[in-house]
Amino acid sequence: MLNTVNSKSAILLATWLYICSMPVIAQDLPEQAQAQADQGALNIELRVEDNTQFIERNENATPLSEQVESLKRAALELNRDLLLLEEDLLFPANTQVAVYVSLDVGEYFAMDAVKLTIDGELVASHLYTQKQNSALVRGGIQRLYLGNLKTGQHEITAFFHGIGPQNREYKRGASYTLTKDQKPTMLEIKVRDSSRNMQPTFEFKEWHL
Repeated sequence: MLNTVNSKSAILLATWLYICSMPVIAQDLPEQAQAQADQGALNIELRVEDNTQFIERNENATPLSEQVESLKRAALELNRDLLLLEEDLLFPANTQVAVYVSLDVGEYFAMDAVKLTIDGELVASHLYTQKQNSALVRGGIQRLYLGNLKTGQHEITAFFHGIGPQNREYKRGASYTLTKDQKPTMLEIKVRDSSRNMQPTFEFKEWHL
């Protein structure tokens, strides 16, 4: 009988302890859930913040194509500056001479080739294509020669070869006496149509800078 009572007491004690422990567990569960929820919210906020920063960096970043174009422009500008510097070093102002060719109308003459001599020495020659002739007719100017000459007088002669009036082969030479000074010299050879003579004319014009 005593053993039975002790067994029942042990069962009652265990049941009471279980019941007493239930509120504690019920209280712990919301706190854990709240902590997990808070941690999840914190993670979400961090992700949102990271995404915002990433989007801002993308908006502020320069596209690769624009960077490439910028580098190309910088390279072209640098190349141009280097060419100008090279010309200044190779052809100083006090000895520089440049000879250009221009074509007016071109009805009585289509150029095939030109040769340029200075003081009897061949210094430049050029063969013309149909596109180059068309460009000259539209107002283009070709730089035929760039070089150095000492001060004094020099004989400059241009020999032209092409198709002249009545679609015949045409050859013509024109000369000019240049007096070189200490300033850069530009010399333009103008090929013009003469309506009165119905043939081309070749004129030299000196430009002073």
